[in-house]
Amino acid sequence: RKIVVIDGHTGFTGGDNIADEYVNRIERFGYWKDTAVMIKGDAVWNLTMMFLQMWEVINPTQSPADYKLYRPEIHSEEHFGADGYVLAYGDSPLDNEDVGELTYLHILNTAKSYCYISTPYLVLNEELSAALKFASKRGVDVRIIVPGIPDKWYVKVLGMSYFDELIEAGVRIYEYAGFNHAKMFVSDDEKAVVGTINLDYRSLYLHFENACFIYHSPAVMDVKKDFLYMFGNSCKEVTMEDCKNRPRHLRIMAYLLKILEPLL
Repeated sequence: RKIVVIDGHTGFTGGDNIADEYVNRIERFGYWKDTAVMIKGDAVWNLTMMFLQMWEVINPTQSPADYKLYRPEIHSEEHFGADGYVLAYGDSPLDNEDVGELTYLHILNTAKSYCYISTPYLVLNEELSAALKFASKRGVDVRIIVPGIPDKWYVKVLGMSYFDELIEAGVRIYEYAGFNHAKMFVSDDEKAVVGTINLDYRSLYLHFENACFIYHSPAVMDVKKDFLYMFGNSCKEVTMEDCKNRPRHLRIMAYLLKILEPLL
């Protein structure tokens, strides 16, 4: 989880961690691309509760917090008007609900025109793979941006093994000219997700993650503009010819890595 809450009324979440490479003060994998979202008002309350709940788990000897003292209106006299619907949500490996995966599946299954996806790690289970291909086959413009320069070579090799079947189904794959760490979905000019949740097993099932679902808000178009800029200026589209020319040793490595797929 990546959460910043300021006085209960302003919150940030997204892919950014606190490290120099995230703001490109140092270069590890080419230019580091990431995104975050700032929310204000009542929507911040969910981020505050997620933070306090996790804080109490790792500090069990402290007295439980009085949550009412952290309400958004306590420390702000500003009136925050409605700007569409904004829902910050968390996911946990300790319950029986895979909220992160279900949200992504919802967006894919309800998309009518387009669905653009950004993820640093692409390790697909059967449900997500089927949803991506089915959305494309029913006419949805499905595009996925992955890193051109990976931080984990083995995840890159495994991720490439999905390209053939996705492209064959009509999904368009783009590689970012650097390391793309942004975790975003946007669909049909009406809904978007910005958060910490990758398209891999660890993120969807094993980690404590969080994200922000945005619906019928002008911010959705900001997310779309970011995607369109990347498609046109900093990405290269992967073709079926590229897949066919993939070195044989990378294909063999991908098959071997599939044994460890649920751990990646």
